[in-house]
Amino acid sequence: MTDNLPSMTDADSCLSDSQLEVLRKQYIREGEYVTEQTRFNYAWGLIKSKNRREQTQGVLLLTDIYREVPDRRRECLFYLALGHFKLGNYNDARKFNESLLEFEPNNHQAHALRQEIEDRVAKEGYIGMAIVGTVAAVGTIILTSLLKRK
Repeated sequence: MTDNLPSMTDADSCLSDSQLEVLRKQYIREGEYVTEQTRFNYAWGLIKSKNRREQTQGVLLLTDIYREVPDRRRECLFYLALGHFKLGNYNDARKFNESLLEFEPNNHQAHALRQEIEDRVAKEGYIGMAIVGTVAAVGTIILTSLLKRK
């Protein structure tokens, strides 16, 4: 069952505009009788987009499926984790991924995603510390310069 989940590489590959349009048209054509599979496919296509608004829309669609279709919850956990990861919502990504790992502790894709999340959080933490350090250094230089003038 876990082998059916995508890899991080697949999550980063975007659908072409025409492929996403096919999914969108099917979603619209089914109207109020849209199937869970059509909704899921469209949501996944949106999450794979480079457009943040489309990614957000995909996460919202998947969240609806997660809430409304208990049989799809396990599958939605991983895709929601990927969607939140792509949006930079690392706490939410971690939450959904850890929930999946509770059900499937040997899920290789979820373990790989866990590592990606931790690496990204660490990287952004280092960048944040570097920015704070730079601002503090510049502030100290300015303050020292001002104090020397008096």
